[in-house]
Amino acid sequence: MAAAMKAGLGRLGLRVCWQTAESVLRPAGAAPACFAVPVRTKKRFSVPEWARELSPEEKEKRLRSSGTVFPDERIERTFYLACTADIIDPYVPPEGDARLTSLSKDGLKQKMEKLKQTAASQLALRKVKDHDPDFSTKTFPEKAQEIFIEAHNCLANFNKQKLHSLVTERCYPEMVRGNRYKTIRWSFVESLEPPRVVHVRCDSIVNRGNLYGQVTVRMHTRQILAIYDRFGRLMYGGEQVPKDVLEYVVFERYLVNPYGTWRMHGKIVPEWAPPKEPIVKVMPQGEGSSMACVCET
Repeated sequence: MAAAMKAGLGRLGLRVCWQTAESVLRPAGAAPACFAVPVRTKKRFSVPEWARELSPEEKEKRLRSSGTVFPDERIERTFYLACTADIIDPYVPPEGDARLTSLSKDGLKQKMEKLKQTAASQLALRKVKDHDPDFSTKTFPEKAQEIFIEAHNCLANFNKQKLHSLVTERCYPEMVRGNRYKTIRWSFVESLEPPRVVHVRCDSIVNRGNLYGQVTVRMHTRQILAIYDRFGRLMYGGEQVPKDVLEYVVFERYLVNPYGTWRMHGKIVPEWAPPKEPIVKVMPQGEGSSMACVCET
């Protein structure tokens, strides 16, 4: 009995000593040791082992099937810094191409409009010459006509690599669209009037450092164009009859690039221009029947 009482008193003494030591070590007002405070932390997702050995496409497919929510995919669009996507302030050719006299009412309007365009062209010409000191409105039209002839020869022979160096990324798809399974015969006969610069524009895209220069050249030439389908049937034009063509061709250069060159960027078709001749397609109607001609514009 006495031994049991001594053992109980010993355990009680140890318990009192432990409580006294704990009260000394823990400051007043602190939470008890058994009280846990939940802390909100960032939720982290662990990647399973099977997902680390798969390709990104297979990973995405498996994670989607498991119900993992992905953020909305961003749609990326290709942007070419080498050229612009449109013609800057397109040139408006005068109706009748300066055939009206300056004494008539319409002729005076054309004169005033031409003066406004000339003033803006002079300001843009200064910017172009700052980056291209060799540029001149007197020598450039001949150079532009050479680019024009060489680009159309490459289109007829379909020299893809050289055509890319002569036309911009905007002009290339417009030139080759619809030419599959067709044969093009094109040749330059002569220049009816000397080519001349009628419009100059200079503008920046994204920031002020990306400067692009555009020059519109008026060309009055005589050309031969014939288009054949894949069976060798004539669809448009003819190789025997040359035609007089009046065109306003836009050339562009990325002025910031010191190794950049002038390339064909597009053509301006005035509203008063006559409509093009329709393309004739010959298609069979059936067995024992003659061929039918279908015209497409």
